[in-house]
Amino acid sequence: MFTRIRFALLWSIAVGLAVTMACTTPAADPPEKPRKQAELLVRMPDFCNTPDGMCLYPDGNIIVSVPNVNDQTQPGVIMKVTPDNKVERFYDPPLHPDTGKAYPFGICVAPNGDIFYADLQRFANPETPNYKSRVMRIPMKNGKPGKAVVFCSGLVVANAVVVRDGYVYTSDTIMVPGSKPLISGVFRFKLDEEGVEVKQPLIDDPHLIATMKTYNPDVGFGADGMTFDSKGNLYIGNFADGTLHQVKFDAQGKPQPATIFAKAPFMKSCDGIFCDLKTDKIYVADSIANAVQVVTPDAQVYTLAQDPENDGKDGLLDQPCEVLIRGREMVVSNFDFPVPGGVNTKYELPNTLSRIPLD
Repeated sequence: MFTRIRFALLWSIAVGLAVTMACTTPAADPPEKPRKQAELLVRMPDFCNTPDGMCLYPDGNIIVSVPNVNDQTQPGVIMKVTPDNKVERFYDPPLHPDTGKAYPFGICVAPNGDIFYADLQRFANPETPNYKSRVMRIPMKNGKPGKAVVFCSGLVVANAVVVRDGYVYTSDTIMVPGSKPLISGVFRFKLDEEGVEVKQPLIDDPHLIATMKTYNPDVGFGADGMTFDSKGNLYIGNFADGTLHQVKFDAQGKPQPATIFAKAPFMKSCDGIFCDLKTDKIYVADSIANAVQVVTPDAQVYTLAQDPENDGKDGLLDQPCEVLIRGREMVVSNFDFPVPGGVNTKYELPNTLSRIPLD
């Protein structure tokens, strides 16, 4: 009998300890505590209702693409932010001859100073893929833009653009519409191939160098931001799954299959990405979590800055979509275009660029 009592007592203690541990043990993957606080860099003019892509021009100006998808009564425009943080109109992108619209998204600078940007025409007809998205080239002379020309066309959702080693890279975020899981990819063109019309189905086009699958059932966006590290590896953000993918190249420049390089439970999305070539840290605009994440060269992830839902007027993060480094500060564009599951649930003025001081 005493044996039974002793066993019952021990069992009771063991159960109590288990319950206590279950209640007090922290989650396996707690949210990462932000290390910095975003603040206001500039307020964009009210006709810039959806700032998106950014690139740093050699003269110190930040070139900002503004597709204006929150309020399409305002046409898309490309702006610049001067080194002393004055916002100026830079360029009015040409309208697509079929849709009468222009939607400048990802933007970058080529070594010769020309500017490339993605014209994401899906917003002209969101319900039906029109295969009219394209990459445009703005010839530059003495820091002034000339007339843009079509570099390539026929994509579903041309999004990010990067120029490196004689090639233009662009991501197509919904390359195979209706696929489950969603199939998206990255295309590579030689700089002297200007005027290319990609072939359908896009997954068979010879310019396709990488594909990825996206499993998030609520947000149908795949391959998004792109950047290269100092070693020449390509990184691609998988928007809806929040995973960072890597493409290595062999000695002949042939791309290897894309693999997942980094992920974390608190990194909810990978929108625009930027590699600091001095450290090879990759900064991630996490639109859904309203945060900027950092991925280290050994694939560890931590949160640089994060804010709750807000109206953006104080420069707090308001659905960040793009990041770049200017000097020792991180510049962030705030898209403020709600997506399912995101911290940001409504669009409102003002629209801003934020800054985050770096060590």
